[in-house]
Amino acid sequence: MPPRDAIFPENRHALYEQHGYSAAIRSGDLLFVSGQVGSRSDGSPEPDFEAQVRLAFANLEATLAAGGCTFDDIVDVTTFHTDPDKQFGTIIAVKSDVFAQAPYPNWTAIGVNWLAGFDFEIKVIARVPDKS
Repeated sequence: MPPRDAIFPENRHALYEQHGYSAAIRSGDLLFVSGQVGSRSDGSPEPDFEAQVRLAFANLEATLAAGGCTFDDIVDVTTFHTDPDKQFGTIIAVKSDVFAQAPYPNWTAIGVNWLAGFDFEIKVIARVPDKS
């Protein structure tokens, strides 16, 4: 089994240390990214929902970059929503900006009743590009 390498984006280590998990784990040619939320630099939620979703994608982008990946390398997406009926239009609009053309990654959306003060979370699996 390939070794697991912990990946952290710049200036976000304290957030992960505080909660005892890694931002992402690289194992072989796969990058498993923990759920990313729209947290500001101090760890607090962005109050505006659309801004929170956009910030979650920005935090995801930073974690992917730290692991040598981009949005184009994502193969699987799971999103969590506290009020899917009201939020889905906003999420689809932001997601469409990020994944603007086919082929799109797999996507599973799950309604939940708690996200530690957040209203949206996204986790992904990406294939790390071959650098050779």
